[in-house]
Amino acid sequence: MTLFQPFTLPNGVSLRNRFVMAPMTTYAGLDNGDVSNEELTYYRERANGVGMLITACAHVAANGQAFPGQIAAHDDAFIPSLRRIAQTIQQGGAKAVLQIHHGGRQARKALVPNEDIVSASAVVGSHGELAREATTAEVDALVDAYAQATRRAITAGFDGVEIHGANTYLIQQFFSGFTNKRTDKYGGTLEKRLTFPLAVAEAVLNMKKAHASEDFIIGYRFSPEEAEDDGITMDDTAVLLARLQQLPLDYMHISLGDYRSTTHRYVKGEVNRIREVRALLRDDLPIIGVGSIYEAHDAEEAHALGADFVALGRALLIEPQWVEKVKAGEGVATTMDASNPQAIPPKMFDMLRSHAGWIPGL
Repeated sequence: MTLFQPFTLPNGVSLRNRFVMAPMTTYAGLDNGDVSNEELTYYRERANGVGMLITACAHVAANGQAFPGQIAAHDDAFIPSLRRIAQTIQQGGAKAVLQIHHGGRQARKALVPNEDIVSASAVVGSHGELAREATTAEVDALVDAYAQATRRAITAGFDGVEIHGANTYLIQQFFSGFTNKRTDKYGGTLEKRLTFPLAVAEAVLNMKKAHASEDFIIGYRFSPEEAEDDGITMDDTAVLLARLQQLPLDYMHISLGDYRSTTHRYVKGEVNRIREVRALLRDDLPIIGVGSIYEAHDAEEAHALGADFVALGRALLIEPQWVEKVKAGEGVATTMDASNPQAIPPKMFDMLRSHAGWIPGL
């Protein structure tokens, strides 16, 4: 299988294979934002097979926390915690990539200072809480927050960072016409809605240039479409990708629930999203495909569609040694035994059990 062969990123870093552990929220951090021993064990069990492991998202500003138990990267005080994560992952042989994130309208009032949540505009999050529109100066500061979190990841010894521009969080909120109703430099036209995502990417890249070597990995995760009438379309995403690929990024990570999913609002009609993203990007900029990959044939199909890397999420929850077993020609479990949580932190396991059907067997 080609996916077991090494792959060299644009910055020259070689990964031992093309399997990636997808970033998944663990709810396992300590109340102060430090990593817990439970979360370290969870990563340790899954770092021995994949070529790269992307952590659960770490919030880059105190007002960006979207989940209880979310690890933090918004202050230098968290560098020792971040270092523990990086070292744990690297001990298994995987490249350690910290996903940097701000919840925006999806942040929770109970989790942020003064219950003050901000977004591109005054919009309600999926939990029903209203965010206020951030001032232009606050948005400028948020751009720098991603850069400072990158510096902390570099200091902590991570191999890279992934900019979380997907899943309805802050960066996506600025790009989307559904959530961005601003009239300043950060909103209005599609071109202005690109300003914040591009500014974040450029700030992160500049921080790498100032504090890291060329082999520090920088990736960008994005959601290709939104369901709302004035939300992101695949045509919008094509413009975003055209701009992002002009920057020295090392990969693009398409966020999908199913690798077989197709576009639903696109000038070209209904086409496979992974295949279309591959066609939109330059050949030497790899993409990570993800979504409902449980067995080896799923991974091969996603790769055939154009995914240079295949990210495993639920498969690694069910079977932490998925990569090793598939490489050895062994069968892998595709449903989870509720009596064996596979080193998944208890609060994460409880959350998984509460979402019937998301993990087969639970």
